[in-house]
This record gives sequence, C-alpha cells and structure tokens, in this order.
Amino acid sequence: MIRTFGRSALGAVSELGEISLFGFAALRGFFVQRRRVSKLIVAIHEVGVRCFPIVATVGLFTGLVMGLQLYYTLVKFGAESALGTAVALSLIRELGPVLTALMVVGQAGSAMASELGIQRNDEQIDALYTMSIDPKGFLVGPRLLAAVLCFPLLTAIFDLIGIFGGYLTGSVLLNVDSGVYWNRVFESVSLEDVQGGFIKALVFGFLTILICAYRGFNTHRKASFPGVRGVSESATRAVVWSSVTVLATDYLITSFLL
Repeated sequence: MIRTFGRSALGAVSELGEISLFGFAALRGFFVQRRRVSKLIVAIHEVGVRCFPIVATVGLFTGLVMGLQLYYTLVKFGAESALGTAVALSLIRELGPVLTALMVVGQAGSAMASELGIQRNDEQIDALYTMSIDPKGFLVGPRLLAAVLCFPLLTAIFDLIGIFGGYLTGSVLLNVDSGVYWNRVFESVSLEDVQGGFIKALVFGFLTILICAYRGFNTHRKASFPGVRGVSESATRAVVWSSVTVLATDYLITSFLL
C-alpha cells in the first residue's frame, strides 16, 4: 500500500512539473512567432467573446437566486437592509471568479482540448514540427495570454450583472429600498475585495486553460483509448481536472488573502 501511494504521489508531482514546463514552453514559443497579434486576437475571441453570453446569463441568474435566498435568511435576523452587502461581497470575493472560470472551462476549455486532441490524432501537430514551427507557441501560447486578459474582464461582467440581479430580486420583487441596497453595495465593497477577485481570475484563467491545452495536446500519451474515443476522454478529463483545480486553488488563495 505504501509503495502504491508513493508511486501515485511521484506520478502526480511528475505530471505537475510536466504541465509547468509545458506552460513555460508555450509562452516562450509564442513570443518568437510571427503575426502574434492576429493569433492573440483570434484567441481572445475564442476565450472571451464567445464565452460572454453564457457568463452574463449565469451571472444574472446567480444574482437573482442569491437575492432571493439571502433576503429570506436576513429577514430572520431583521437585517434585510444588508442584502446589498451580502450579494456584492459574495459575488466579488468568491462566486464571481469561481463560476466564471467554470463556465469558460465548460465552453472554451472543452472545445480547445477537443480541437488539440483532433489535431494530434490527424498529425497536424507533427506537421508543424516538420515545418520548424513550435506547436506549443503556435497553438497554446495565444490562448494562455488570452485567458489572462479575458478572465478578469469576464469576472467583472459576472459581478456587475450578478449584483444587478440581486437588485432585481431584492428591490423590485421583495420591496427592499433601492437606495439602501445600492448604498450598502458601495459602502461594503473595498479595493481589496476587487483586487482579490481579480487575482483569483488571473490564476484560474491561466491554470484552467493550461490544463485543458495540456490534456488535448498530449492526447496520444495521456488517453486510455486511441482515436475519437481518446479525444473525448481527454476533453472530459480536462474539464474535470480544471474544475477541481479551480476549487482547490480558490481555497488556497482565500487562505492567503484573508
């Protein structure tokens, strides 16, 4: 049992190091590529623009649900005037970065892992090597930079729409004074809260897209099955491990920020 545990631990550390080297190689390779700006714009459209509708929709319904649930919780203590504080801080500190990352992973991350897996199986990545083009910098590097740029913006959009959703539930439906709601929002949110949310967004963006790209890029080595089934397995594992990484990293960052 000890031998099995040690072998698993060494395998996990080895893969963590491999993922880290993969990310550094992708970033280094990106800055020696030609037409970097156009590739980055395409990646921003893929990671940011295409994920905006789902992030905005989830942010609105999250705010609506939070406004409803927190109102009936605060009423029991006679503190319904604190609804704006509860909604804003919950979204900005925790739910905004986490749910944004999970939504982007579910849409852009899974698509990217599948695309890279198909390119690996069709030998398109091998063809880039034969043309003296670094496939990591060409295919992965722009997406990593796009994630770092887009995740904070998507998180800010999620937070704003979520706070507005809490206003709709609390003030429009449940008759909480709108002036009190927005006054509590502005009074309770500090610069440190916003900075903490953006730090989480940056870390989540880089880690999740890196994991998804790594799983897709190495489908031929990491998947248990060849062909299409292996691509499906890589995409599934990319989403699962990225989601777990978001939750685990959220706990670690919160522990340091508090």
